[in-house]
Amino acid sequence: MNKIFLTGVAAFFVLFCGLAANVPAGDKPASGEELFKKHCQVCHPGGGNIINKEKPITGKALRANGIRTPRDIVKQMRNPGTGMTKFAEHELPDPDAEAIAKYILKTFK
Repeated sequence: MNKIFLTGVAAFFVLFCGLAANVPAGDKPASGEELFKKHCQVCHPGGGNIINKEKPITGKALRANGIRTPRDIVKQMRNPGTGMTKFAEHELPDPDAEAIAKYILKTFK
């Protein structure tokens, strides 16, 4: 009896934790800054680029590579060059990608 009870309690917690992980934290969507920190900051700390130092994500460098708008950044995220992780739309929806792009343009002028 004890073993069955403990198994049931353990199953409940596993199920509850799994469901809780899928519940949104609130009605407010994540900010561009939060999303940048989650998806981009590892390779682009402070607007730099640890993979290719010649291509930071600062305004001057972006403009030199023809990237001027949030849409340009999202396009680059969807089809990046060598060394950058590809962010497919099913993994990073357009609204989130655009929030990141706007944050980049605003922050790393």
